[in-house]
Amino acid sequence: MNPPESRKEKAQKIAANPSAYKICEGCDSIVTLVSVTCPNCHSFRFDSSSERVVEQALMLGSREQNSVTSTDLF
Repeated sequence: MNPPESRKEKAQKIAANPSAYKICEGCDSIVTLVSVTCPNCHSFRFDSSSERVVEQALMLGSREQNSVTSTDLF
């Protein structure tokens, strides 16, 4: 079994392929391009510019998680 990806590894994966992701304008989460609503805050407004996705991924990957996600609630 492989260990889960670190935040930094996930950020690098997203930054390498920003066209597959977008940023939720409600909570600044990064979601896949095919998402209709944000799984965290249920917003439906997104910024899909590659520059913004890379910037947000690198910022989030460089710090500890401080938001609550749906997986934290179980």
